[in-house]
Amino acid sequence: MTQLFSRRHFLHLAGVAGTGLMLTGHRGSLAATPVEPPFRISLAEWSVHRMIFDEALLTNLQFPAFARSLGFEAVEFVNTCFFDKASSPAYLTELRSICRQEGIKSLLIMCDNEGMVGHPDHRERLQTLENHKKWIDAAAYLGCHSVRVNAGSTGSYEEQQKLASDGLHLLCEYGDTAGIHILVENHGGLSSNADWLAGVMQLTAHKRLGTLPDFGNFRISETESFDPYRGMEILMPWARGVSAKSHDFDDQGGETATDYPRMLRIVLDSGFNGYIGVEYEGTRLPEKEGILATRMLLEKCATAFTTPAGKG
Repeated sequence: MTQLFSRRHFLHLAGVAGTGLMLTGHRGSLAATPVEPPFRISLAEWSVHRMIFDEALLTNLQFPAFARSLGFEAVEFVNTCFFDKASSPAYLTELRSICRQEGIKSLLIMCDNEGMVGHPDHRERLQTLENHKKWIDAAAYLGCHSVRVNAGSTGSYEEQQKLASDGLHLLCEYGDTAGIHILVENHGGLSSNADWLAGVMQLTAHKRLGTLPDFGNFRISETESFDPYRGMEILMPWARGVSAKSHDFDDQGGETATDYPRMLRIVLDSGFNGYIGVEYEGTRLPEKEGILATRMLLEKCATAFTTPAGKG
């Protein structure tokens, strides 16, 4: 059997990561023709959750330098990686300083474990708002454009839409005071039903509300899933970011569960030209290898889609 991602191949990945020749915003001296990359690539902190939580090899404060060492120029933080630090001015100042020193742009904070946005009890929705305020403030301080929240709720299809919309509107109103957008990811339950989530977007109709479509999170329940390609098409009109989920790769470097060229064509056809975040969630490859493999796949696709500057 062909060994997937041999050591030689991984060393090649690691070597290329340091050259600055990839489409991650770095200038490569060997580039003969200036090109306009169709998208930029960032690193989602969840890609290193095992290194942080299970292996204690990395901390949130070390994450920006880690990302820079792999050639990334922008990151997406996860609140659980610094859960007790959101209201610490000293910590946030240190984190912001590190990002500046490393030349890392902070894009957003993914927020979990802060209550149910669409809770049936209005008082609980208000509490969820209070819980998220510190993260919205932290995002603004770090220079992020958004926070990602979960549109969880209970009840019927329509009831959950109304409840989630109400909770999201509360968050958007506060986000507006801080200049921060509120993004909803397809992240389990009805939020993984793209039709449902699009309905929530339309019902809420707030200028601060958007989506963070994830290539892989279209499993609604144990027995029901939404077509991921159709789901991406539906959610992209509201997208202010994209998560390139990956788990494993074949011997050609392709993701085994997702047709990346097809997904990225959907993303680009929507007019999106922002950051696409590497979110490796596999277990076979170590996280660093999985991150590099995901980025190489994104860059391979980007090269195929790229038009030389000045060419129509």
